[in-house]
Amino acid sequence: MFSGSIPALVTPFAADGAFAEDAYRELVEWQITEGSAGLVPVGTTGEAATLTYDEHFYAVRVCAEQANRRVPVLAGAGSNDTRVAIANVHAAKAAGADAALMVPPYYNRPSQEGIFRHFEAIARETPLPIVLYNVPGRTVTDIQPATMARIVKAFPEVFIGVKDATGSLGRVTEQRLGCGPDFVQLSGNDETGLAFNAMGGVGCISVTANVAPRLCAEFQAAWAAGDHATALALHDRLYPLHIAMFTDASPGPVKYAVGKIKPQWPMHLRLPMTEANDASRAAVDEAMAKAGL
Repeated sequence: MFSGSIPALVTPFAADGAFAEDAYRELVEWQITEGSAGLVPVGTTGEAATLTYDEHFYAVRVCAEQANRRVPVLAGAGSNDTRVAIANVHAAKAAGADAALMVPPYYNRPSQEGIFRHFEAIARETPLPIVLYNVPGRTVTDIQPATMARIVKAFPEVFIGVKDATGSLGRVTEQRLGCGPDFVQLSGNDETGLAFNAMGGVGCISVTANVAPRLCAEFQAAWAAGDHATALALHDRLYPLHIAMFTDASPGPVKYAVGKIKPQWPMHLRLPMTEANDASRAAVDEAMAKAGL
C-alpha cells in the first residue's frame, strides 16, 4: 500500500489559528500532481499535538476527500492511552483514511511488554491496517526490533509496516529479518533515505516533500528503478534542504519554506510552536537555492 515519497503534510493555519481548509485542499492537490505516492495528514509535522479531536479528524476527512482514492491516506492516530488510540483508529476509518500511523505510548514510558500489549489491544479492534511509527526522540518509548517482530508476527494482517525515525540504519536489517520481507519499511528521516533504501527500505515519510514534492518523488522513483546514480545525484541536491528543515523546531522551517513557494497559503503555527528563527530561515533560503527551488 505504501512506498515512494509520502509527505508528512503541514497543516495550514490562518493568522487567528483557524484551520485553513482551502489551502489544505490545494496542498493535497499539489502533492498528488507533483508525484507524491501517499499522504500523511495530522502527524508530527502536521502539528497534531495542537489540534482538538474534532479538528484532527476533520483534517483527515478533508485530505481523504481531496485525494479521492488517487493515493492512499495514512492518518496519524496514536495516543498514550490505549482506549483513546483504539477510538482514534475508528475515527480515522470513518474520516476516509486507508491506514493509521501509530506511535507507541509516549510519556507513560511503558515496558516492552506494555508496548506489545498496547498494540495487541488495538489489533483486536482496529478496522484499518496500521503502520507503526517509531520515533523515540519524541516519544522516549522505543519499539525494540524484537518487540516489533513479536507484534507483527502476532498480527501480520494488521501491522503492515513501520515509519522508522530512530536514525539507526541497522534496524532496517534487524526488522526485515524479524518481521519478514513483505513488511514495509519507510524512513522517517529524509537525510538517511538513500542509505535506508539500500538497507531494504521502500520509501520515506518525508518533511522535505512538503517543499520539493517532485524532486523527492523523482528520487524515490530513481532508486526503485535501479537508477542509483540518478538517485544519488538527487539525494545530494536535496541533502542541504533535508538538514535545513530541522535548523529550528519543526515545523517552523518547513512552514517557512512552503510559504516561500506558495505565499498564498497561510503558514502560521500554533503555540507552543513558533516561526523559524533568522539563522534557520537563512539556512532554508540557501538550501532551496541549491536545490533549484
